[in-house]
Amino acid sequence: MWDPLKFISHAHHAGYYSLPRSKAARMFYFFFESRKNKNDPVVIWLTGGPGCGSELAMFYENGPFHITKNLSLTWNDYGWDQASNIIFVDQPTGTGFSYSSDNSVLRRDETGVGTDLYDFLQEFFKAHPNFVKNDFYIFLVNHMLDTMFLHLHLGLTGLAIGNGFTNPAIQYEAYPDFALQSRIITEAQYDILRKSVTLCERAIKNCGEKSCLVALEICENIFGRILSFAGNINYFDIRKKCEGSMCYNFTNVETLLNMQKVKSALGVRGDLKYNLCSIRVHNAMAEDTMRNLEVRIPALLEDGIKLLVYAGEKRSLVDVILILIGNSRWVHAMKWSGQKAFGKSPVVKFVVDGAVAASLRSHGPLSFLKVHEAEHLVPMDQPKVSLQMFKRWMGGKLKNKGDN
Repeated sequence: MWDPLKFISHAHHAGYYSLPRSKAARMFYFFFESRKNKNDPVVIWLTGGPGCGSELAMFYENGPFHITKNLSLTWNDYGWDQASNIIFVDQPTGTGFSYSSDNSVLRRDETGVGTDLYDFLQEFFKAHPNFVKNDFYIFLVNHMLDTMFLHLHLGLTGLAIGNGFTNPAIQYEAYPDFALQSRIITEAQYDILRKSVTLCERAIKNCGEKSCLVALEICENIFGRILSFAGNINYFDIRKKCEGSMCYNFTNVETLLNMQKVKSALGVRGDLKYNLCSIRVHNAMAEDTMRNLEVRIPALLEDGIKLLVYAGEKRSLVDVILILIGNSRWVHAMKWSGQKAFGKSPVVKFVVDGAVAASLRSHGPLSFLKVHEAEHLVPMDQPKVSLQMFKRWMGGKLKNKGDN
């Protein structure tokens, strides 16, 4: 076990880069060089929300360390720095330790977020020119982004999406279907929800500058009504009750990062409070939530950019809808040159240590992986499997049926 301050020296780089095309904005990051080889790919991990800091993943999922109950740190044997040089970023500005001296300035769409990330990465690679030649991957978790922009300017190698909200019209429609299949609502309640789906679809079609918030309110009502019908369920695992604001207890992240000695070591202002998720950022981005961002992806596939969509398959109202049903539907419906071949491709077993750990459908640059016995946070629930997924996908060996 380590004292909390000791991780500062092992976080090879942490601090801020200024964003030249914003109003005095500074974006905070952690960067961990590969434990094995500095020629490993550079990976940027982007937690969504929008407005949730990437430290959640860094300490509870795939970062080099885990936080113990007494706030000391232990090595994560399955950290993704085993196979990559990985960056964790607090984005958009206003998230985590990222801030602007003009507090009225918040990004309100993915285009603005993409611009800031491009500027951040430009500054990052200026400071670390020895990593420019490495392959470059983006991991979006419960998040979408104008990745085409980053590809054109940074030479993107691959994109992975976990819990991505890409096509609202398709994904909201999946809520009642899963709720009925899981028997947390009745047939009569399902019929009521289907009427709400019709209203949602109509509102999304009319989504414009003045109506997207209306569409969001109408469509979110579907999720809210399911919860009201089902009672106090944990929407990340419907077999459990929800406890706490996120149905998980992540308070240790906030406790650790709000320690004055930790902020001082990281170069963070003493008066800047760390919150895991920012309501202000979330609300500022709300209008952009209902826009269909799946339309940006086919161009990436046609350029040969690898795309991995992955999810856990335990009883999660959020993830089974957004990923296993909702994302599966938009992935199959997405129009690109390999659409038909992908739909006809066989589902194969993904084996780790001799056991079937996931199922995989893939064709060309597109892969859809369903991880067994995992919930919302796949690397937290299945660390060994997720590390194998990560390594094999980047190494072009995801399709292997056998264990590596």
